[in-house]
Amino acid sequence: MSTVFSKIIAGEIPGRIVYQDDTVAAFLTIEPVAYGHTLVVPVEEIDKWTDIPAELWSHMNEVAQNIGAVIVEKFNAERAGYLIAGFEVPHAHIHVFPANDMSGYTLSTAMRHDETDAEKMDAAADTIREALRAQEAK
Repeated sequence: MSTVFSKIIAGEIPGRIVYQDDTVAAFLTIEPVAYGHTLVVPVEEIDKWTDIPAELWSHMNEVAQNIGAVIVEKFNAERAGYLIAGFEVPHAHIHVFPANDMSGYTLSTAMRHDETDAEKMDAAADTIREALRAQEAK
């Protein structure tokens, strides 16, 4: 059975994908702690991050670091938060989000899906996508 993340990656359900290659995808979470909150996931369905092969884990972290740099620059964040959390989807994922304090690290401050502004979500995805393309062009 496919996870919701696999369905987003496959284009079966909508998602704001900001990066994708053969092994890793990154897309905005529908319940962000701040606009720009991105999930970095392996394309392959692997439930626990401790089961991810080292080479893939390294690549996921490289993608997360690139997204984090974009988040700091483009979202005027003091830092990029990085968190491995989540039992709700059995598909390993790294949370990368704008952070100016510790509040986002518990995910308790996350907006519910129906509280987010679709235009702000789309703008955040466009900002990250464009900045990642600019990084690749360098």
